[in-house]
This record gives sequence, structure tokens and C-alpha cells, in this order.
Amino acid sequence: MRSLSSLLDAINDYAVDHPFPVTPPELYQPCEYMLTLGGKRLRPAILLMGFELFRDDVARALPAAWAVELFHNFTLMHDDIMDAAPLRRGRPTVHTQWNTTTAILSGDVMLIHAYHHLARMNDASTVLSLLQTFNRVATEVCEGQQMDVNFESRSDVSIAEYIRMIELKTAVLLGAALEMGAICADASPDAAAHLSDFGRLAGIAFQIQDDLLDTYGDPAKLGKQVGGDILQNKKTLLVLKTLEMAPKPDVEALLQWMETGAEHPEQKVNAVRAIFDRNDIPRLMAAEKKKFQEEAFGHLEAVQTAPGRKDVLRKMIEDLLERES
Repeated sequence: MRSLSSLLDAINDYAVDHPFPVTPPELYQPCEYMLTLGGKRLRPAILLMGFELFRDDVARALPAAWAVELFHNFTLMHDDIMDAAPLRRGRPTVHTQWNTTTAILSGDVMLIHAYHHLARMNDASTVLSLLQTFNRVATEVCEGQQMDVNFESRSDVSIAEYIRMIELKTAVLLGAALEMGAICADASPDAAAHLSDFGRLAGIAFQIQDDLLDTYGDPAKLGKQVGGDILQNKKTLLVLKTLEMAPKPDVEALLQWMETGAEHPEQKVNAVRAIFDRNDIPRLMAAEKKKFQEEAFGHLEAVQTAPGRKDVLRKMIEDLLERES
């Protein structure tokens, strides 16, 4: 089993060997720019880890891994347009650096190139299986994004709906990466299904941890001020759980704060965080995360493979779920 850094090197080498076309530059330069914004490329690495549970020749799975990375960046490019986000990882977003029309078209061609790389797999039956998984998950990611957009104008979002939204918008792609790695390795359908569930459930736990860090993380470790979700009035799991179980005065106070802007950010973050603290929300969220995490690792344990082959994958997911930044 290769280390994470070794897998990332293989992915980066593949990317260098398979650049976007040069012309027209107005179409392809934004694609190259998007790929230089500092993404960790964990999704393609996870695909290769799923492959290495069963085989060692990771070069076989690199086209599928790069397709997943291109798809992920395509979604980010279009998400930035929908969110009117000026920055991505501290640098101008594509639609800011160029314009919205360019960002839409460059995102589209990035998605098409993801399909080009999937088609580079040599075996026709493997390509078909990969396409079926890829198309299913691509559709689900769009459905999750639409749910997230819908939530902005709704006041009756349920916890179950929120979990389903983050499952579709974020978690299913992690599951698909592992499932596609298993497909590339000709693993059994049962193994591929367990890996898909492992990634999906771990992805939900990852998003819950992300919500907690945004409100309770260490700014020095995060590299940003905490409380961004509060200032943007996002209906995170912390908010929804408080609205579900807090006493009426706290519910009313939280709703009032969610109707205000960010003119006094420190006051707003501290007040909302105090409401969460009074209602034991951090502990409840940690318990919710642990539930999904334990269920996820149960699926990993069910995958039949040689001893030791799960170690790198298990360690990386554990680190992601316990991260502080």
C-alpha cells in the first residue's frame, strides 16, 4: 500500500501528462487556474486507496481518479457562481478573475473532460460500470445542491432533510470515489457497495465535524475567523438541533439573531454560540458524528481484503474526522 503522499504524486504526474488543450485559451486557462487553487486532491487519492485494497498497479485507476477530481472542481466552479463567492481558497474565483459566462462554459468543458478520462479505461465493461456510478452520483450532487439552495428560503428545514442534503451534496462523492476504485480493481459488487457506504457515511460525519469547527474551532488552526456559518445565517445541524429541542426563549432568541446581518460579527457569534452551549449542542453534535463514523467503519470492516491493506485508508479517514483545521 502506498502512502497518501505517494498517491498524490501519482495523481499530480498524471495531471501534468494530461493537460487541457491550449486553444481557445479563454476556455481552458480558467480550467487550469481552477486546478491550481490549492485543493488537497483527497477524492482522487481516496479512489486510488479503494483500488489498492485489491490491486497494486494504481496506474490502471489514474484516469478514473482524475475524472473525479475534474468533476469536483467543476462543481466548485459553478457553486462559486451560485454563491456569488469572490474568493476560493484565498484567491479570486473563476467568475471573478474572468466573468460568469466564462466560468459557466469552462466548468462545462471540465465536466466533459472528466468523461474523456473515464473513457480512457481499457476495458469496456469497466467503463460502463464507472459511467453508471459516476452518472448516478453526479445527479445526486446536483440534487443536493438544489436542496441547499431551497433551504435558504425555507424556515421549516428538518434535521432529516439537512442530513440528506449533506449526504447528496458532499458525502456521496466520497462514497463514489471508493466504489469506482473497487470497480477499477474488478472487486466484487459486495465490496464496492460496502466501500460506497463507508465513504458516504464518513462524508456525513466529516460535514458534521466541519459544522462544529466553523463555530468552535481554533482560529489559529483554521486559518480564518470562526463563526462564518452563524454570520451567514446558515441552517446548519447545530441550528436545526437547537430549534428542535431548546426551550422557547432560546428558540426565539436564535431566530432573532438569524434575521440580523453581520454588522456586529463578534457580538452575534458569541450570542449564538452561547445559545448552543446552554443547550449542550456541541456534545449532541459530537455524538451524532460518532454515530455516523462508527457505522461507516463497520462497512469498511466488512470489506474482504488482504491483512494490512485497509491501514492507509482507515488512517486517512480517521485523521479527517478528527481534524482541527
